[in-house]
Amino acid sequence: MVLRRIDNQKDVKASAAANGKQRINEMIRVPQVRLVSADGEQLGVINTAEALNRARSMGLDLVEVATDSKPPVCRIMDYGKFRYQQKKKQTKQHVHQSKTKEVWLHPKTGEHDILVKVAKAREFLLSKDKVQITVKFRGRELAHMEEGAKVLNKMVAALDEVGKIESPPKKANRQIVCTISPK
Repeated sequence: MVLRRIDNQKDVKASAAANGKQRINEMIRVPQVRLVSADGEQLGVINTAEALNRARSMGLDLVEVATDSKPPVCRIMDYGKFRYQQKKKQTKQHVHQSKTKEVWLHPKTGEHDILVKVAKAREFLLSKDKVQITVKFRGRELAHMEEGAKVLNKMVAALDEVGKIESPPKKANRQIVCTISPK
């Protein structure tokens, strides 16, 4: 691998173009190009040197858009702005993948603690994630499963406006589990 120092702005743009697989400015080595202006107007087939001079006189870059055509199509544009817009488009296309978040409670969980857990669950539902509410029982709490069911019902009622019950409350071993999905 050969390391080289990037001394001026032209080399920075050229190396960025090499990473993006688009040739710009001096990297375009063909004798003639089909030129498109910054406005999108067809200017015809022109010598590469002349096209580069036109781009420089406007303070813009000459970017090879279609490499497969004969002669290649080049456009006069601000390459940095073009790259920024492409990166922005790519991040917009990112789709949120729904995850299941879990909130734990106990039958003796205090009123304020339940409100805090409701606020956190609401935040998860608003960000399009599912919420699994689990009421865990320890020791003698198992004798009073109805207390745990009351706490769970409070949570479900508080989240009713932002979520709907996907799976109803079920008893499993030492816990009661309920899943809520966003509306």
